[in-house]
Amino acid sequence: MKINTDGVLLGALAEADQVENILDIGTGTGVIALMLAQRFDGAQIDAVEIDPVAAQTAEGNFINSPFAKRLSIQAVGFEPFFEKNPGKKYDLIISNPPFFINSLKSPEAKKELAKHTDDDFFKKLINTTSVHLNSSGCFWLIIPLTIADFVFYLAADCNLCLQRRINVKSFDASVPHRVIACFGFEKVSTEISKLIIYKAIGNYSEEYIKLLQPYFIAF
Repeated sequence: MKINTDGVLLGALAEADQVENILDIGTGTGVIALMLAQRFDGAQIDAVEIDPVAAQTAEGNFINSPFAKRLSIQAVGFEPFFEKNPGKKYDLIISNPPFFINSLKSPEAKKELAKHTDDDFFKKLINTTSVHLNSSGCFWLIIPLTIADFVFYLAADCNLCLQRRINVKSFDASVPHRVIACFGFEKVSTEISKLIIYKAIGNYSEEYIKLLQPYFIAF
């Protein structure tokens, strides 16, 4: 689970106004946190990761990056993190969460930990986020289309409004397979757009390349 398309898209697209404090929930090996450190010069970034091996890798990546002084990692889940830091609030909270609700479990334990959960996880994630998000802050996450409506319902129940929705498609003619969503407390009309990854098999679209060019030496 070192680098994946979901994570880099989220890291490249997430934004908020006047970002000084960021929380990356489920940072894995730290890719999203590093991208945000590159994008938001001066922002302090906390990252949490429940898998101790992934957290150790993230720590090494942070230390060896140009942004080391602005990055911190804790090998805990988001709930224990906030139990220790009950007063913390953030301008931007971001998560590439486990998303296979009630699906078949992976035989590989670490992938199961990283990518499987149930309904209760999202209830806790969104409720906790709503408490620790600044009044003008943004909460970004990426989820499969199949659970988008469920997540939107949970967010609305916590007074988080869907401000942006980006439908991610493999090809222009494809059905969206991911939704990148931005929530905030301000009630605005939802901005809906799409992002297409490939223009043809094996060829990335111009918008995908432009989006990730600042981070991928291959582009």
